[in-house]
Amino acid sequence: MGQMMGSYDARKVDLYMDDKPTFDPQAGFNYQRKPREMVAREEDLVSAKIPVKYRDYCAHHLLEYQSCRYKNMPLLYKCAHEKHAYLICEKDDYVIRMKEFERERRLRLREKRIVGVA
Repeated sequence: MGQMMGSYDARKVDLYMDDKPTFDPQAGFNYQRKPREMVAREEDLVSAKIPVKYRDYCAHHLLEYQSCRYKNMPLLYKCAHEKHAYLICEKDDYVIRMKEFERERRLRLREKRIVGVA
């Protein structure tokens, strides 16, 4: 039940998965957080015919994996390292997005508490 509480509480503060952050990304941090940047260039993704839904922060790993598959076509086991790097990047990206979602939820709850008291 504990895992489901996050999504239930998120609805209490009108937060949904596709919402953009509403708070300063530096708020509450002692250090300067650098914004995430795409490593792969858009023209490279277009020329490699990578679908739009896969053009995320891990697209550069996907490009390496796809080019390895192209070079080693019948022997795809030779691309295990590239595939692993891509999948690890996707997992890490998911974790970052969930942490940012949880941060937004907690900040909205905090704001609601502060405004409710004052």
